[in-house]
Amino acid sequence: MATQDLTQENFESTVTGNKLVIVDFWAPWCGPCKGFAPVFEAMSEKHPDVVFAKVNSDDEQGLAAHFGIRSIPTIMVFCEEVIVFSQSGALPEAGLESVLAQAKALDMDQVRRDIAEQQAQQQQ
Repeated sequence: MATQDLTQENFESTVTGNKLVIVDFWAPWCGPCKGFAPVFEAMSEKHPDVVFAKVNSDDEQGLAAHFGIRSIPTIMVFCEEVIVFSQSGALPEAGLESVLAQAKALDMDQVRRDIAEQQAQQQQ
């Protein structure tokens, strides 16, 4: 599966409609983004069960601001609508493969319990 472009209009439906979505926030003028693009594209072909999506942070400044993107590329992984990974900087293929394997292995019920517990502690 090739990468897909995300915009303000289709971001939410893409994240909510798929179990695992990896988002690359990038910009056309960004050298490291250009270097990372072939790695991201190759991984999308290797893992057709995962949605690999790209957000052009120049065109989609609202999305970039919403997620606090301060440097690019930034890779963000959504698993069952929960952000489980976010990191600035290009990853080598092995690093992206590792992140993907860890995301696939997560017990999302436990992740949600952990999040609820943290939120409860913050409200005390």
